[in-house]
Amino acid sequence: MNQDINGVWNSWNENISFNYKSLYKINSEEELQEVVRNSEKIRVFGNKQSSSDIVSGASTLVDIKTYNKILSFNDSEKTVTVQSGVILGDLLEAIEAKGWCIPCLPDINTITIGGALTTGTHGTSGKLLSEYMTECKIILADGSLKEITEKDKLIHAVRVSLGVLGVLSEITFKCEDIYTLHVKEGPENDSDWLPKIKERLKKHDFLRILWLPHTDKGYVIIGDKIAADTEIQENLGPKFLKHRRKASKILYKYTHIFPWITAIANKLLYRGFFSATKEHKGSLYQATVTKSRGSTLELAEWTIGLDKFPTVFEELKTEINKWSNKSFIHIPMDVRFIYKDTSWLSYAYEEDIVTMGCVSRNAATADTYEAFKSIEKIFLKYGGKPHWGKRFTAKDAELSKIYDKWEDFKVLRKELDPNNKFLNPYLAELFNEKLTTNETT
Repeated sequence: MNQDINGVWNSWNENISFNYKSLYKINSEEELQEVVRNSEKIRVFGNKQSSSDIVSGASTLVDIKTYNKILSFNDSEKTVTVQSGVILGDLLEAIEAKGWCIPCLPDINTITIGGALTTGTHGTSGKLLSEYMTECKIILADGSLKEITEKDKLIHAVRVSLGVLGVLSEITFKCEDIYTLHVKEGPENDSDWLPKIKERLKKHDFLRILWLPHTDKGYVIIGDKIAADTEIQENLGPKFLKHRRKASKILYKYTHIFPWITAIANKLLYRGFFSATKEHKGSLYQATVTKSRGSTLELAEWTIGLDKFPTVFEELKTEINKWSNKSFIHIPMDVRFIYKDTSWLSYAYEEDIVTMGCVSRNAATADTYEAFKSIEKIFLKYGGKPHWGKRFTAKDAELSKIYDKWEDFKVLRKELDPNNKFLNPYLAELFNEKLTTNETT
């Protein structure tokens, strides 16, 4: 076990920084238990790709990335057990080598498994990643180890926990046989793709829409399962499409000073990078997951019931098309779909939902990005929920109204962590808990 003393923790885009007293890199479950047991305030982090201040601000930090072994496979059950610091991409490559897959994957593969689960990471046309967790070991505030299975009611709280019930140690996922997707992509008018959502969710195995503000267009991505040896006419589009991020960086460079430039930039980016059609095939991982973030961003994401989404979308579109405000949104806004589950702090608790992401390409000036405020106001109006790992300002008063099990979760949290060991200042405010002076760094 390695320990670093009295340093500064910085987020991946350097928008957040905190002092810490001790930072540990651990290699075993016993070491992790020891650190938790002997710490007064502790948070765990991985690749730090959250846009919310969920992991810093405690006197003791654990860099979980060194706790990264793939422990075992169960061939008859199609399950894999891993340590919580495993990077998602490493896990996916390992299970693909077995001929397996996890049926719903997030957009990027660079996050740790533990971080992905505790923040409710998700993909599209399936359930949250945490719903494929069938068993786990969690280290409680006193350093003891608790094993949780699908038969335990506690799993509904632990699957999405923000890391405040304990520290995830070992995790078991249920996998399925690998399959090949035939993916088709191309632009459609908003008036075409919006009313077809439910029809397409029934017809296709994969659906994702990249909405392009100020263009009246969406870039629709659909996928259908096919036999791996099926021949298709592959079309990856013009070679210059790979330069979209570079072009975006240039076009959005001064939009924090002159927000209206965004509307012009979006039209140019649509014509240059989203007007072509594409066709390809591959496994879910190969065909749909970005293998790197590419650049630092700031992100917000909100979710809403599937039936309410058209109303919310039209109101949001009307709002951001007003030149009287500064809510000009960088493209694309990522629209994805999640099926209902039973996890207490899941966005999809007992309801099929739509998620809508909002990105600022200028991470350093994200605090003045008006779009984050506008999208939060509209989604909250309709009972929408924020992504736990992304930017939002809602706290206990608002969250208690939109999460049916919020108060139950708070009671459980206090029962498992009576001394607030796993709360940092951000989370204390989120749960309306007051920390004493010596509980903050």
